[in-house]
Amino acid sequence: MAITKAFENTETKLKRLRQRSAENLECEMQWLMPYFSAEGFMSWLRLIDGKKATGIDGVTKEAYEKNLRDNLDNLITRMKSLSYIPGAVREVLIPKGDGKSMRHLGIGNLEDKIVQTGMAKVLEAIYEPSFYDFSYGFRPKRSCHQAVKALSNYLFQHHVRVVLDVDLKNFFGMIRHETLLEILRIRIKDEVFLRYIARMLKAGILREGEFVVSDEGTPQGSPASPILANIFAHYVIDTWFEKMARPVMKGEVQMFRYADDLVICCELENDALRLLKGLKNRVEKYGLELNTKKTKLVSFDRIRYGRGEKQESFDFLGFTFYIGKSQEKNRPIPKLKTSRKRFTIKLQRVREWMVVSRHKQRMLPLWNAFRRKLVGHIQYYGVSHNTKCVGNFIYEATRIFFKWINRRSQRKSITWECFNKFVEQNPLPEVKVLVSLF
Repeated sequence: MAITKAFENTETKLKRLRQRSAENLECEMQWLMPYFSAEGFMSWLRLIDGKKATGIDGVTKEAYEKNLRDNLDNLITRMKSLSYIPGAVREVLIPKGDGKSMRHLGIGNLEDKIVQTGMAKVLEAIYEPSFYDFSYGFRPKRSCHQAVKALSNYLFQHHVRVVLDVDLKNFFGMIRHETLLEILRIRIKDEVFLRYIARMLKAGILREGEFVVSDEGTPQGSPASPILANIFAHYVIDTWFEKMARPVMKGEVQMFRYADDLVICCELENDALRLLKGLKNRVEKYGLELNTKKTKLVSFDRIRYGRGEKQESFDFLGFTFYIGKSQEKNRPIPKLKTSRKRFTIKLQRVREWMVVSRHKQRMLPLWNAFRRKLVGHIQYYGVSHNTKCVGNFIYEATRIFFKWINRRSQRKSITWECFNKFVEQNPLPEVKVLVSLF
């Protein structure tokens, strides 16, 4: 069967599953393993990027496809006989957004990626209809910009006095496997499917040559990890907020969550205090923990700001939200800009890239690569109110480029005058608003 045809057939079956789930958000799913067929595996293989790093077994997508039918038949036979066991993931460390700590990323074997992609697609079909509108992370047709825009509009349209800025300590790493499986069992009654989820969670990590197995955490890098984390957060945090906390609040409250990054806007300070206490108890019940140093109540009252009282700011998805004044009528309005921490980290990464890359390419190819990085920065941070910060970033990043291009040898290779002429001929990307918040 052609891969394109298999993809279309599999998507049709998953669409029916989504429709069934949407019609009854509490319906139980009995038979899920039939989705893991040759047709399904062929369609999920199509979604895997063959250029990504390989797992411990070193098998590439190209090599696997050379004997695709036999490889898939073998995989299906092992899954039917319950003899398929996911391999351990190879751990790599990448810098986190704070510029100091490292994120543990797991790279699985190709065959495991195929199976886990299928798990993610099936779970998404079941649970996506039940997720709340204020959840944005790792969901189809949803993005960081949508979350930022929704939060900005809410702050503009509602009288918010206090914002509860929540920081969950090591969210992905503290999800207890047994608790997650108990949550999945509420709706999923296919024990074979759940057994394979459990095997994936307990597959282990090859860390610095040592094999490590834990009862906590979803392996970041796994195709199924984002949806599993979202399901966990949905039941532990979102459902608590929507069904238990919001109905008993005296004022208006609204949450905005992208994965483990979340804030709650409150009309009344007492509600914010109650939510903080309730959320702390709720997450601890399920094995999670609030970072008490970073979780805080933020005074964010436009009326008080208009009276001259200083208000605070908070960060969400790389942006700092604060109260400023409109240009036309000089009225207090919520605004946002690139967070200072993210601004500094991004410049540091430009500096690190230049130190490594300045000897590898000639001036023009290196400059073109630099401009592509700036375009990526503008595409994310080019939102309403933030053009000044984006312009400052491009200015500072360009100075870093000039500094390190002059350190390719002991003698200064280019003057500012020559460099400016070069920039005129090969201009920097234009600073503009690509995402309007209004």
